Amino acid sequence: MKRARQKVVVGNEAPQTSQKSKKQKTCLHGSVFGESELHASTDWGNLPHHVILRIFQFLPLVDRARASSVCRRWNDVFHIPDLWRRFEFELSQPATSYLKSTHPDLIQQIIKRHADHLQYVSFKVDSSTESAEAACDILSQLVNCSIKTLGLISTAKPSFMNVSKAHFASALTVVFVNSKSLSSIKIDDTPLDDPSLKVLVANNSDTLKLLKMSSCPHVSPAGILCVADQCHGLKELALNYYILSDELLLALSSEKHVDLEHLRIDVVSENPGQVEFHTIKKQSWDAFVKHSPKVNIVMYFFLYEEEFDAFFREETPVTHLYFGRAVSKAMLGRIGMNCPRLIELVVCANGLQPLDDELIRIAERCKNLTAMGLGECEVTCRGFIEFVKMCGGRLTQLSIMEEVLIPDNDYSLDRLHLEVSKHLGRMWFPDMMPTW
Repeated sequence: MKRARQKVVVGNEAPQTSQKSKKQKTCLHGSVFGESELHASTDWGNLPHHVILRIFQFLPLVDRARASSVCRRWNDVFHIPDLWRRFEFELSQPATSYLKSTHPDLIQQIIKRHADHLQYVSFKVDSSTESAEAACDILSQLVNCSIKTLGLISTAKPSFMNVSKAHFASALTVVFVNSKSLSSIKIDDTPLDDPSLKVLVANNSDTLKLLKMSSCPHVSPAGILCVADQCHGLKELALNYYILSDELLLALSSEKHVDLEHLRIDVVSENPGQVEFHTIKKQSWDAFVKHSPKVNIVMYFFLYEEEFDAFFREETPVTHLYFGRAVSKAMLGRIGMNCPRLIELVVCANGLQPLDDELIRIAERCKNLTAMGLGECEVTCRGFIEFVKMCGGRLTQLSIMEEVLIPDNDYSLDRLHLEVSKHLGRMWFPDMMPTW
């Protein structure tokens, strides 16, 4: 069946249109089609390629696929390489996931026609093993790829961890060997192992800049050193605390190894009460910072209060601290005493003991602190104002929930925001938690 042509009419063909409306139309269409096309009927099937491409770039994938069936010209644009540089494969099982899965026919079309165009690729999977295995199957077929960024994202566990190590390693090897231009990789919670890292290094040592591989139990310090020893452009590394050791930090501090800009460490309690965390010595941290003096050391804590004993008993050069669970007053006190390089501190929860003294100590000792966030904690208004007064305008980010602040005889919440704003040099209000 022939499709009816849709026309955009401009100019003198609509005499009832006001002069003002004509100017608006001229301005609108002139910016897209050019002045020469304003006074002609435009056939949607004959729009210039660059115009159709621009339209497609704003469309979700499903709408883009539907639009490609309008005519042959639109279908041709649908397959222009620029539209396939970035793609996220969504793989899920309908019975167990809220994700909309990428259609299998589209996946096969991408593999056949656009594998060599893909540059920024991610796989989002649900908790099912079937979805993770489907992701591995797709990776195994990308033999003509030139991927720069690869991300494997699990919306829930176990996902990739339930895939056999051999199947996962085989799939990654295809990408590691064929791409040769990988610069950024995020493969958390996967059965990645040392041999896979050696393949990665052998083929992408000149391009790799970012490697995130937290919760990869088959990776050892030897695998990390293999990467650091040969990928001299590596700028950011993320790993689990259980891999971190004095020996590893000292090795990363030697002249032959990479000069990192960001080291992210996830400290996660996998088996509460069953794991005793080790302590890193001050001498090891000092050597590492001496080798990479501008390095940001970011630590994410997901521990229970009784598991913090091993941390911050000596000076530690951490710059960014995030506590995803409750942390004790004593722990925050140690941070104030032993983290002089601290730039950002976020505490999601503490309990019902005011943290005035701990915050004041942090303000006194952490001269680089510029960002603070407090969630389920308690701080008196007077103590909080004293903290802000000591930090002054260097606090560029200050996110404090209103319910954290306890009014006292000196300051109400209304007066507090004025006083804090004065010391910050800008208008400030506490964050408000919506209640339903």
